[in-house]
Amino acid sequence: MNILIADDESMIRQGVRRTISQALPTCVIHLAASTEEAAGILAEHPVDIVLTDILMPGMDGLEFMRISKRKHPHLQWVVISAHSDFQYAQRAVKLGAKDYLLKPIGKRKLLECINVLAAEALVASQQANEGRLLKCNMVYLREAVFQRYALGLDTGKLDIQPFIENYPEFHLFMVRMEPDHKQTHLEHFMIENVLSELIEAGGNGFVVSLERHSLLGIARLQDEAEAARLETLLESHLKRYVKVPLQITRSGVHHNFAAIPEEVARLRRTTEEIAAAATDTGECLRKGMHTVDVALQYIQAHFTEELSLEKVASVVFLNPVYFSQLFKQKTGQGYKDYVICLRMEEAKRLLGDPHLRLADISERIGYQDMRHFTQVFRRKCGMTPTEYRHQGVK
Repeated sequence: MNILIADDESMIRQGVRRTISQALPTCVIHLAASTEEAAGILAEHPVDIVLTDILMPGMDGLEFMRISKRKHPHLQWVVISAHSDFQYAQRAVKLGAKDYLLKPIGKRKLLECINVLAAEALVASQQANEGRLLKCNMVYLREAVFQRYALGLDTGKLDIQPFIENYPEFHLFMVRMEPDHKQTHLEHFMIENVLSELIEAGGNGFVVSLERHSLLGIARLQDEAEAARLETLLESHLKRYVKVPLQITRSGVHHNFAAIPEEVARLRRTTEEIAAAATDTGECLRKGMHTVDVALQYIQAHFTEELSLEKVASVVFLNPVYFSQLFKQKTGQGYKDYVICLRMEEAKRLLGDPHLRLADISERIGYQDMRHFTQVFRRKCGMTPTEYRHQGVK
């Protein structure tokens, strides 16, 4: 039997461990002073029973219990509290707690509770262990295969055709935490659970860990609007729960499963660029540089890419509407017009090279559709790109 005791009071942790060890010396007992430590233990060790305090650093025990159920549905929970508040007890029972123990915990009551749970765990294990293990192994296999595939690694002779058939179209969501933050067990745990819940609520899919600091979700959703809604909800939830800096990016809808490794690489580059820009932004702002000046530097470096107002606003940590107002005050132009002007000036420069095709120039300045580029150029410059080139305008 493996037991986890999560309580921020050392005296409680040691006392409960001592009582259980004396009565059940074969039990393996893990101790955690916070939900961060508890999440790390659940990720690395087998656990059958969790005794958790309600009020702990990082996250309260009941919320930790709720989000843990997705990944560890077999766990039996006992809630420890110094409060006899009926609402706490009611919520604990609703979440599936087997018992609610008040501090100071009596030895007799504690051992009665543990003995009952140990007997239940043994019966449940004998009845369902094989099926549960098979199901868990299938889930782990699915996630391990997809993780390797997404990273462009060899999946051996394993058949990925079932993946392809299950996801004729899909969106990808990536969440990356700042790697400088060492203790990320709880944050990783929360991100995985929140993203998984939102994907299941909006459609079908799952989440894998790419590495310690980043996670990837694949989702089959109804449409692009649902993907945008999911991203908004994800950002809202994670801002409330996760205290380390992070970046969220998503792909558009995809129909080609084979393109996943390339798309994942692009999403990783995007999150790293946003993180780097945010770092530069923080340094510039500390030196007193105006926020819009920071944005202008970023735009100057990235105007040939897909660059929405929302993305640039996120780089300087501003609401898009407020950023748009500041931008116009500072530059005298709307954001969209400013980016178009930069692109048209670059187009004029490139048109001076007779060896470059119009399609190449269009792509280089951020327009995938050459006809759209031509229309914008004519509107801004009073002539088509071809006419500009033939007149030899410099």
